[in-house]
Amino acid sequence: MNEILNMTMNEMAGASFDCECGHHHTFGIEHLAIGKGTLPKLVEFAAAFKDRPVTMISDNHTFEAAGKKALQLMEDDGFDVNSYVFQTGDGILIPDESVVGRVMMELRPGTGLIVAVGSGTLNDTAKFVSSRTGIPYIIVCTAPSMDGYVADGAPLIREGKKISFVATFPYGVVGDTDIMKEAPMRLIHAGFGDVIGKMTALADWYLAREIAGDECCETCVILVKRALEKVVDHAEGIAKREEEAILYLIEALMLTGVAMALVGISRPASGAEHMLSHYWEMDFIAKKKFPELHGIKVGIATPIIAEVFEMMEDDIPDCVQDLSPSREEVERLLSIAGAPVLPSEVGIDRDLFYYSMLNAYTVRDRYSILELAVQKGRMEEIAEKITKRIYGD
Repeated sequence: MNEILNMTMNEMAGASFDCECGHHHTFGIEHLAIGKGTLPKLVEFAAAFKDRPVTMISDNHTFEAAGKKALQLMEDDGFDVNSYVFQTGDGILIPDESVVGRVMMELRPGTGLIVAVGSGTLNDTAKFVSSRTGIPYIIVCTAPSMDGYVADGAPLIREGKKISFVATFPYGVVGDTDIMKEAPMRLIHAGFGDVIGKMTALADWYLAREIAGDECCETCVILVKRALEKVVDHAEGIAKREEEAILYLIEALMLTGVAMALVGISRPASGAEHMLSHYWEMDFIAKKKFPELHGIKVGIATPIIAEVFEMMEDDIPDCVQDLSPSREEVERLLSIAGAPVLPSEVGIDRDLFYYSMLNAYTVRDRYSILELAVQKGRMEEIAEKITKRIYGD
């Protein structure tokens, strides 16, 4: 029972076990290769599809980082690969209808496998298309920037709104740390922010268990906490790109994904801090502004949600308060890693921030500290106080 707690990251592929929470958990990913020099594992993982066409997707950044080598490895081994590279210039790829549609157009009749080379947008697009077509996909990770590599949800933009679609798990995941540690520092900061967000996400999960009666798997909480502790202990190494620190960051993002996959929901990874991030992102996209990286926004939202927990201290159970960090602690960790701390640093103005505090709880049908504040009639007071602290009178 709970044997997954004694497995290494790569041993977790295909795990199936009875859990102390009363459920039987399975982890439906066939292959995992996370570590130094693992890119050649792509050919091994894809071997079962060698007799059918393969579609590889990347963008101009990820093609240079890993796509070119991945394509060469597959072609040298005799795979028939159609490689499509999205051209984004210096910008980022937005996972909207046009991107999903373009991937659909690139699929040849009889395609047996999709290979996505990238991180957030390319991974989410591939898993969505995979879920709708039944064509399995392998993700070649290029940055430790988010926790969705081994999750089955696909957050995409539809008609300007961010929606988390039910998708599918990858057939295989290849995460070569030699590639991922060279990612732009902004992407590393995004991954760090996404991991730091688990500090309040876990507190929200406990809150939902205690007040709303939600189920909570302690095995998954332990998985995430263990991974989180390693990243917190090596925050200084993140800023210096130290190999050990980057490896712990990648493992934390992957393990969080494993936890989500085991329970079938994103509770181990996502709470009110993600609701704020999604609210900001939808506003930016509606105004055709650069929405900033997901994890950067999650990192910025985390000390704000930690402050809400502090201000709601009298209304929450002790076990929740014990798990929630202080605002100062989270801000210190973000600063040590060199990541953005304040919403104003990424273009979130006073009005957007204030209204996000009031309304972010509506972004997702999930109980959180924000909804408790609304129920207790304290949300306006809290929003005003935090807005004034950050933006002044």
